[in-house]
Order: sequence, then C-alpha cells, then structure tokens
Amino acid sequence: MSIHATVIIDKTAEIHAETTIGPYCVIGPDVRIGAGTVLDSHVTVDRWTTIGENCRFYSHCSVGSDPQDIKYHDEKTVLVIGNNNTFREFVTLNRGTMGGGGISRIGDNNFFLAYSHAAHDAQMGSGILMANAATLAGHVTVGDHSTVGAFSAVHQFCRVGPHAFIGGFSVVTRDALPFIKTVGDRNQAKIYGINTMGLQRKGLAESAIEELKQVYRILFRSKLNTSDALLKVREKEWVSPEVSTLIQFIETSHRGFIR
Repeated sequence: MSIHATVIIDKTAEIHAETTIGPYCVIGPDVRIGAGTVLDSHVTVDRWTTIGENCRFYSHCSVGSDPQDIKYHDEKTVLVIGNNNTFREFVTLNRGTMGGGGISRIGDNNFFLAYSHAAHDAQMGSGILMANAATLAGHVTVGDHSTVGAFSAVHQFCRVGPHAFIGGFSVVTRDALPFIKTVGDRNQAKIYGINTMGLQRKGLAESAIEELKQVYRILFRSKLNTSDALLKVREKEWVSPEVSTLIQFIETSHRGFIR
C-alpha cells in the first residue's frame, strides 16, 4: 500500500493493501477500495462508496458525493463502481436516492474524460465513453459500449442504448437508440444511421451490421408509422441478436425515442 502522508482516511474505510493514494486525498466513512486502484492528488471519495479493482482517478475527482436532489435528506444511499475504469480530472459522480432505488452503479472498463458527470441513480454498463463535460441527469440508464459526446447532456429518466453514439453538444430529452448515431439539440435532435465505423471498431460482425442497416431502413426510412414498421420487421427472421436488442429497446420506451 502506498498512501501519502497528507491523505485523510476515515477509520471505517476499507482500503486494499495494493492501493495507491496520492497527496491530499480524502476518504470518507464506509468506503471500500479494491486492489490496484490509484487515486492521484486531491481526490475525494465520500461515504458509502465502493470502488472495484484497477481503477484510476486523476486529480480533483469527486466520487460518491451526496445526490443533487432536493428530496434527499441524508439517508444512506450508495455508489458502486466496478473494475478497470478510468476517471480523468474533475469527474463528478453522485450516489443514488431512495426514490431511485438508493444506488448509482457504474460497470467495468469505462472511460470518463475530464469534467464529465453522472448524477444520482445513474445505471451505467461497461465499455462506455463519456467525453469531456458529458453530463447525465438523475435516473439515466446508459447501455454497454455507448458514447456520450463532449458537452452533451442526457435528460433525467432517459435511456441511452447499447452501442449508441451521441454526438458532441447534443441535448437528449428522449431515449437514444442503440447502435445508431444521434445528434442535435432537444426537439431538433435526429438520428443519422447505424454507427457503422464505431461498431466495426468494437468488433461487431459485418453480418450483424448489415442486418441492422436493413432494419434501420424499414423502421426509419420506409415512411411507415412505428407500429407498422415493427410489424414489417418481425415478418423476417433475423440472425443477429442486435436486431432483437434494437426492437426491444423501441418497444419498452416510456419517454419516446429520438428518430
């Protein structure tokens, strides 16, 4: 264990022996930090936060702070962070609220660039890229391998589908569809086709990408309404599970989705 002399650690915190904590960090009550995790200087980890293994927090991150919700009155809620995540400078992560289940959750292998923010009750998967100053409001769900572009914001209770791509400076007030590029501000936000290059880089099979393109054309370029388009899509048997993921996402949307 390597802990700088200026670090303040609450006596109830549990720090793995293979942890590195740099100057002027503050570790609050009931915090748990796993093996191989590194905190650079001036990182604050607040109470009831659990951090997995091999995470890296650059300077001035605020981790597990109280939810920014006027209904919060100091009840116990938690933030749980998985393994192999990177959080660059000034990232802010809030714990959950009782109204949202009491837990904010971040999976594995995520990359948060500087100044990005995940608010209370965020439910985030794995392999996600949060670009500079990307912001999630409360109760947002973000699927695996998605990207939230720089200076973009996702409205509360919205969902970002797996492998979704939200372009920079977008404001998302409805669900962002999986596998698809979404760009624009509020009611002007639109979809711009399957994120072919991004899916190729992440190793998705070409056959799956081709099927997603065919489904995209039926759903969004055939001039059918959503119900009729979904019926037409279901007339054909699709091999790739990604098609089922897209259909299910659309059918379970409560806020509506950007199209």
